[in-house]
Amino acid sequence: MAKTTQIHRDKVRAFLATGYRLGHSSKDIVLHIGQHSERLTRLFADSGVNCGAFLTAFNPRSTIQPDEVNDQAHAQLAAKLQELGLHAIEGSGSEEGTEWPAEKSYFALGLALEPAKAIGIHFDQDAIVWVGPDAFPQLILLR
Repeated sequence: MAKTTQIHRDKVRAFLATGYRLGHSSKDIVLHIGQHSERLTRLFADSGVNCGAFLTAFNPRSTIQPDEVNDQAHAQLAAKLQELGLHAIEGSGSEEGTEWPAEKSYFALGLALEPAKAIGIHFDQDAIVWVGPDAFPQLILLR
């Protein structure tokens, strides 16, 4: 995580407290920043990749947008990941006990850090979550 950032510390705290959910079923994998995920390690092995990124296009710069704007951005993110030939698992990110709405997201298998950051910047996001071969999710601040 960057040592200096333009992002308010309360937002950073919220990002760190968020559960990043891959899927929409009882078999979901929920990632937490800095916590190893054995299930993600197995998913990487089964998929033949060693990294991935959790990305959203919802609510750029943490500014609530109308549903139709968020849905259109989510569709554009899906198209971008498909264009790159990446397998992506739809999911959502949310912090328990807050009023902030869950944000539809994708976990892109095999997406390296620099291209993941570029996608986050393209969709005007404050941060992404990236996971390397160690399966420890990292918060990557973009501003």
